[in-house]
Amino acid sequence: MATLTVWKFDTPDGAESAESTLLQLQKQELIQVLDAAVATWPQDAKKPKTKQLHNLAGVGALSGMFWGMLFGLIFLMPLFGAAIGAAAGALGGKMADVGIDDDFIESVKSQVTPGTSALFLMSQDAVVDRVKEAFPSAHAELIQSNLDSAQEAKLREIFAE
Repeated sequence: MATLTVWKFDTPDGAESAESTLLQLQKQELIQVLDAAVATWPQDAKKPKTKQLHNLAGVGALSGMFWGMLFGLIFLMPLFGAAIGAAAGALGGKMADVGIDDDFIESVKSQVTPGTSALFLMSQDAVVDRVKEAFPSAHAELIQSNLDSAQEAKLREIFAE
């Protein structure tokens, strides 16, 4: 079963620095990273900068379109016009079909704010206790949404290249 996790960090560079921790965990076979992306939001910026972490992604990597749409739903909706908003609404329905519902979106939106960063991670086979230990709890907070195998298959179908 795949898991979409969002690790919120209390600094703008925390998510990018977590990349090396994930690489170590993956080498130790404590987690299998399917895909990952980060959002960094400096205190004085109007919106976060986002990027996909290609060097962590495995064979099952999702397309950049998935991350773009997810980040659009979380961070950019107020900037879109009505026509794009309607299309995004339809996409939001598809995302809900795969377990990424409005509550998850709103939770991330309310917690990832200027002066913070977030690591978005699609993974499986994680040794959860060991992974949690690798991120200092004072600096990282876990927001999690599990996907069952049917939801994961639907997600891959929606965002197939």
